[in-house]
Amino acid sequence: MISPPKKEKKWSVWTVFGSTFLTIFAAEMGDKTQLATLLIAAQAETPWIVFTGAALALVSTSLLGVIIGYWLAKKLEPEVLDTCVAVLLLVISGLLIADIVAA
Repeated sequence: MISPPKKEKKWSVWTVFGSTFLTIFAAEMGDKTQLATLLIAAQAETPWIVFTGAALALVSTSLLGVIIGYWLAKKLEPEVLDTCVAVLLLVISGLLIADIVAA
């Protein structure tokens, strides 16, 4: 029996926005970027300039990630992209573990 084609899941704008915001917000809390920004702001006399610089840097890296991700999504099947990301994360995890063991 031939199964009907799968319907592509459509996400609402707010679902995409909310999941992106919460994921990035949670991932960025307490990371080295936030700690570096904290230290720079503590030393600077103009915290709003530090905020502006940090915000523009985060927006720029996010834009780069979106552009590359969108381009890759057009070139690769979702399963291939998932596998590549999984392998990349495993390699990064392995390097981090090796660094900890070597220390």
